[in-house]
Amino acid sequence: TNSGVIVLAATNRADILDKALMRAGRFDRQIDVGLPDVKEREAIFGVHTRKLRCAPDISHEFLAKQTAGFSGADIANVCNEAALIAARHDKKLITKEDFLAAIDRIVGGLEKKNTVMTAKERYATAIHEAGHAAVMWLLPESDPVVKVTIIPRGKSLGATWYLPEERTHITSGNLRQRMSGMVAGRVAEQTFLGTIGTGALNDLERTSNMAYAMVAYYGMSEKIGNVSYYDSTGQRDAFTKPFSEQTAREIDEEVRRLIDEATDEARTLIEANREKVEQLTKLLVERETVFAEDIEKIFGRSAHDERKEAETPATEQTDTTEPSEGAPVATDEPQSEEAEVATNQGKIGATNAEKQ
Repeated sequence: TNSGVIVLAATNRADILDKALMRAGRFDRQIDVGLPDVKEREAIFGVHTRKLRCAPDISHEFLAKQTAGFSGADIANVCNEAALIAARHDKKLITKEDFLAAIDRIVGGLEKKNTVMTAKERYATAIHEAGHAAVMWLLPESDPVVKVTIIPRGKSLGATWYLPEERTHITSGNLRQRMSGMVAGRVAEQTFLGTIGTGALNDLERTSNMAYAMVAYYGMSEKIGNVSYYDSTGQRDAFTKPFSEQTAREIDEEVRRLIDEATDEARTLIEANREKVEQLTKLLVERETVFAEDIEKIFGRSAHDERKEAETPATEQTDTTEPSEGAPVATDEPQSEEAEVATNQGKIGATNAEKQ
């Protein structure tokens, strides 16, 4: 008999399941399990650090805020990697520095301090990353910068690390300023070196994907209008476009316009703060890694912090929910690769200069 039998199943790609499985009478209830928020990550850290010998000053709340968009498996990996790093340095307890190094290792890859780079290459990488950091620091809707480094890690020669916010509503202004921060490295190279390199490949790819999503998925172009060509079913033929050749040309034009506007905004900010960008570049060459406190000494308080402070009084009066940290994909956004490139959220971000 099958009386009282409950069948459970799990998948990461419900969109490609056979329709026979999804008919009424088969799996009647679907439960969407998203990435954990900051409070849930804090609890998960408590579970995975229970058997670890951690320093007394380890704060699960702090670690949760540093791991925006991490899944439970990612957090388990962080704890395991932190324990290995501590053991590698003959430590009796796992410290906060070990956890931060583990997060960097998982997100950015293995640190490669022995990579051979000429002084000219180091300076070019520093210029590139200083451009990212400066523009992101000066834009109020950009994500807060955590640190900047020119130490090679994984496939990148350097990276600007930022901590995405957990947003439930993403506007075109948010995305435009993110694009400005992404292209700022290339703009800084053009401004200070008079040339461009291949290190901006990842930045340009992400910027282009975001611009296409804004135009073709989210209806954020006045010329194209409130039209979305997003396929939530995943059944569309990859060779079939749901729009005409004329519309395709208009989409390309709008994408180029958005990227050009982001580039112009980045160039204006870099030109207006030229001396400060040069100062940050010299500090990067000297120290290799620069933190938010050092950037604040050069540029002053970040535009992001000023915006958050200005929003706080209104939030306290009208919002009774707890403030959120981090950045999982918004619940009202399509959960797909195409949608994720538009929101550009998830794990702690790093805009990087890739290897030549």
